[in-house]
Amino acid sequence: MAETEAAGAPALGEEGAELAVVIGATVPTGFELTAAEEVQEKLGSAARISRDRGKIYFEVPARGLPQVHRLRSVDNLFVVVQEFKDYQFKENKEDALKDLEDLVKKLPWTDPLKVWELNNSLKKKKTKRKKHNLQSTASKEKLNDSGEEEGTDQKHNSKQEDCAQNSAGREPANSQDTEETEGVASQNGEEEEDNEQSDAKDELQEGSGSETKASDSKTSEGKAKVLKFRVTCNRAGDKHCFTSNEAARDFGGAVQEHFQWKADMTNFDVEVLLNIHNNEVVVGIALTEESLHRRNITHFGPTTLRSTLAYGMLRLCDPQPTDIIVDPMCGTCAIPIEGATEWPSCYHIAGDNNPQAVKRAANNICSLLKKNEDKESSTSMGIPLDIIQWDICNLPLRTGSVDIIVTDMPFGKRVGSKKKNWDLYPACLTEMGRICTPGTGRAVLLTQDKKCFAKALSRMGHIWRKAQTVWVNVGGLHAAVYLLKRTWERAEEKRSFW
Repeated sequence: MAETEAAGAPALGEEGAELAVVIGATVPTGFELTAAEEVQEKLGSAARISRDRGKIYFEVPARGLPQVHRLRSVDNLFVVVQEFKDYQFKENKEDALKDLEDLVKKLPWTDPLKVWELNNSLKKKKTKRKKHNLQSTASKEKLNDSGEEEGTDQKHNSKQEDCAQNSAGREPANSQDTEETEGVASQNGEEEEDNEQSDAKDELQEGSGSETKASDSKTSEGKAKVLKFRVTCNRAGDKHCFTSNEAARDFGGAVQEHFQWKADMTNFDVEVLLNIHNNEVVVGIALTEESLHRRNITHFGPTTLRSTLAYGMLRLCDPQPTDIIVDPMCGTCAIPIEGATEWPSCYHIAGDNNPQAVKRAANNICSLLKKNEDKESSTSMGIPLDIIQWDICNLPLRTGSVDIIVTDMPFGKRVGSKKKNWDLYPACLTEMGRICTPGTGRAVLLTQDKKCFAKALSRMGHIWRKAQTVWVNVGGLHAAVYLLKRTWERAEEKRSFW
């Protein structure tokens, strides 16, 4: 087996105080650059965009894990065990799979497993704080109606989200063969408390002089818990002589033999990731149990937008303090909630013509307020967000009063129809042009009905100018995010109906 350009996880620093690790993150396809910019801005680390769409890699100290989990643009996180940028697969299936089995013994598992263990310890501390907060708040007041509905609504509707996922909670890349065998556990995507950075440092120092529980499981007096694991293989490319299922099966068997772990597909502790994209191979250990995009929404609708994609759309229009940002077709309010959370110095207005959608949006806002109250921070200041039921073609807003419009337009599949879009899109763009500030206003619009949108936009050239197009994957659908700039052309004043 010949491998070239192998890049492993960095070694443990002096006295174990500064363990530097390479973190991999899956992001909404098309917004890799946005995610890389956020990493640079918030973590001070230069991120590398993978050739495999929808992934970025960056190096951080292990004590920075809490900050990594606060990133708004990433879906799932994993620590890189080793990366092969030009892995040479054998042409014979048996030989290629045997090489993958042999690879397990050669990989530098020690530091990545320490990071996985540290990640779990942070999750446990956060869970304890969360339980304590819930107990203290429960004694003061009863849950409101929206709180009572949360559990049921989430269970029944979480499967209706736009982005299809495999059972590991990850979105496979286009034309990607994904299977899971043998193998991982990780941590949730809730925001970390401020003192967790010091927790991370303390845990790292405590564990720096000892082996991880994972490696100890073979030598400790037989009383140590035997870890359960599975391997998830994501494969993309047409030049492989094996399937992802076969790769996961054989690689997982070698992992089991190497660590003496127990294979468990559902109740696993460790999830080993085997990502294969043409000749690029990355082995990692998952740090998230479920996608971080689930952070805001508790009441789902038929087309709930991922919070990570909502963040990418908002960042595209560069919100500034005091901007008025409107989502005229808000659905479950994913975009305005993300906006109000990340850009609290702007004022966000959400609206929809469907009363059921407005009710879900209001419940999601209430859930966010409740979540903010439960945090250890003192008093909650609320969020700069309002929800209204309205008609998108007849908005109760003053002409030229809005700085930014960000919305997920009907695709014409689960909501509405492509036939109706031919009338709806031109009317929407006209009304959006009326309320948007001439010269400085901008709009970021997501749609899968690109033909209809292009035709409608061609009629609105005097009001809207297309500045950028980002191609994205939304639940397996090839969609586009359009950044439009408002021209200086004055829109027709709204006629009075009363």
